[in-house]
Amino acid sequence: MGAKCTRTEFEYSYTDEPHASRRKEILTKYPQVKELYGADYSMVALVPCVVLFQIWMCWMLQDSSWPIVFVLAYLLGGTINQSLTLAMHENSHNTVFTRNYFLGRVFGIFITLPIGVPASVAFKKYHSEHHQFMGDDMRDQDIPHPIEAAMFNRTFTKVIWLILNPFFYALRPCIAYPKPITPWEVVSFTVQMLFNYAMMQYVGGAKGFFYLLGGSLLGMGLHPMAGHFISEHYIFFDNGQQTSSYYGPMNYICWNVGYHNEHHDFPWISYRRLPELKKIAPEYYDPLPHHTSWVKCLVDFCNEAGDWTVCQN
Repeated sequence: MGAKCTRTEFEYSYTDEPHASRRKEILTKYPQVKELYGADYSMVALVPCVVLFQIWMCWMLQDSSWPIVFVLAYLLGGTINQSLTLAMHENSHNTVFTRNYFLGRVFGIFITLPIGVPASVAFKKYHSEHHQFMGDDMRDQDIPHPIEAAMFNRTFTKVIWLILNPFFYALRPCIAYPKPITPWEVVSFTVQMLFNYAMMQYVGGAKGFFYLLGGSLLGMGLHPMAGHFISEHYIFFDNGQQTSSYYGPMNYICWNVGYHNEHHDFPWISYRRLPELKKIAPEYYDPLPHHTSWVKCLVDFCNEAGDWTVCQN
């Protein structure tokens, strides 16, 4: 079972939320950062290629053996669908269609089609509060609930929690902080169910659809791509920083979500321009401890010395 975690509580911070104050300092010193604001339409060209590839893979696997389907769902489907999940995250910040609410909603629904779950509208509804009230006991549903930390407090049980992470991530806000269902969520659900039915009935059958939906669940669980869930807001470093960046090759397929301090400082700067932000203000980011491996984050979290430590305000 592994040793019991020495710390399963949350660490509370009584200082100002760091991102707003750092953003103010950076804008005062480097007003040219505002030139990085604005729409970035690159995803409009890239995302449809990824979505079409996943549909093609669904079709290709309809007559494959289950072992091959499972392996490809983990290695390929999980990687690509987690990339699409992070594209959904990027789109939720209105960095694609900055002034067109309708197109932003439609594009978000389109992004998540291969994922198999109507996530985009509900995600945006909750994720905005993650930025506004980061670390808040109730309103920040991107961090685990204290009950989760108490239940999964050993090495083995934390592995189980990672495997079940997609279910916790989806159900946590519904249970701990429910919000009324919006008309756009009904639209998203209807479109997603029609897409899922078409994939099952006309494109890939059960095996092809498992590649899509099963890949999504596997990619959010015990998977290298899922390391970003742990690396972003768990406290790994002695300075107790609430947000940590990751600078490594996975950023190329994850829409630079690893530039997470930069992203929280300026959530309306698109993924392509976050490295430029870091270059403009290096003295604010280079000294901060950062991750270089998401796999190492998962290992460190699960090992006997790993703690359930996230910072709350």
